[in-house]
Amino acid sequence: MIQIKILLLFMLLVQANIAFGQEKFDASAVAEFQKELNAEYADAKTSPLMANDLAAFKSLDFYPANEMFFVVAQFRRTEEEKPFKMETSTDRKPLYVKYGEISFAIQGINLKLNVYKNMELSKKAEYKDYLFLPFSDLTCGKESYIGGKYIDLKIPKGETISIDFNKAYNPYCAYNSKYSCPKVPLENDLGIEIKAGVKKFHD
Repeated sequence: MIQIKILLLFMLLVQANIAFGQEKFDASAVAEFQKELNAEYADAKTSPLMANDLAAFKSLDFYPANEMFFVVAQFRRTEEEKPFKMETSTDRKPLYVKYGEISFAIQGINLKLNVYKNMELSKKAEYKDYLFLPFSDLTCGKESYIGGKYIDLKIPKGETISIDFNKAYNPYCAYNSKYSCPKVPLENDLGIEIKAGVKKFHD
C-alpha cells in the first residue's frame, strides 16, 4: 500500500514537472525559432527580403536569449468585443477583434497588452486558435524596428498564457515596402525596453 502511494506521488510529481516545464524559459526553443526564421529568410521562395538583401543575407540580428523576457501572464478574455478595421502600412484594413488582455510584470513593472484575432484568418482550421500580439517598446526606432514587433500565440485553455518575447519578430515591412503590415495599436506601446527577439535589419 505504501509502495502504491509512493508510486502515485512520483507520477504526480512527474506530471507537475511536465506541466511546469511548458511554462518555463527554454533557450533551446529560442535557438530553434531563430534557426527556422533564418532558414525562411534565406530561401528565395519564402523570404520577404529584397533581391539585393537576399543575395548578401547571412543571418538576422537577434538579441541574446534572455530569461527575463519570458513571462507567464494573466489572461482575461474580453467578451462582446466588436470587430474593427486595423490600420496597416498601406490602404488595406483587415478586420480584427480584440480577443483578450494579458497582464504581467518585467523588472517589477506591471504591464498590459491586448491580443487580437484576425477575423478572416480564423476561418481557416489551422488558424482557429491563433492570436496576434503586436507591440512596441522603447527600443523601437533605435535597436529595434521602428514599427514594432509581432508574437504569434495560441488561445490558452486557462487563465494564464506564456509569452516569450525572445520569439518576437519584425513585420515583413521592416524588410520590403511592398508588404502591407498591421500597425501596432497605441494601447500596445510599452514604456520599457524589451531587449528581446529580432533587432532592426538596417542601421
